[in-house]
Amino acid sequence: MGLTKTEIFTEEQNQLATMLKALGHPARIAILQSIIRANSCICGDLVEELGLAQPTISQHLKELKNAGIIQGTIEGVRVCYCIEPRAWKLLKTNLAAFFDSYKENTNCC
Repeated sequence: MGLTKTEIFTEEQNQLATMLKALGHPARIAILQSIIRANSCICGDLVEELGLAQPTISQHLKELKNAGIIQGTIEGVRVCYCIEPRAWKLLKTNLAAFFDSYKENTNCC
């Protein structure tokens, strides 16, 4: 198999795919829900709340951060994560446009 030819797709398509890929794991959805509820979060709190190992949580946080969905700030030995507001708005806008583009066709299949 060859590499995915991301250059043939628009920047918006590639960005949305990257974000959706990062959202494609139930642990990451749970992490985001926790961050949203708390309005910020510390990795140790997530370990207690979700019952996953700290290295597992860290890996999921890394994937979410690499996709641009969350941002983190270092506070001593801890890293505090929160939603990246511009990315969240972009994701919300692009998903809404994507879902709104479908017009129900009762004559299909």
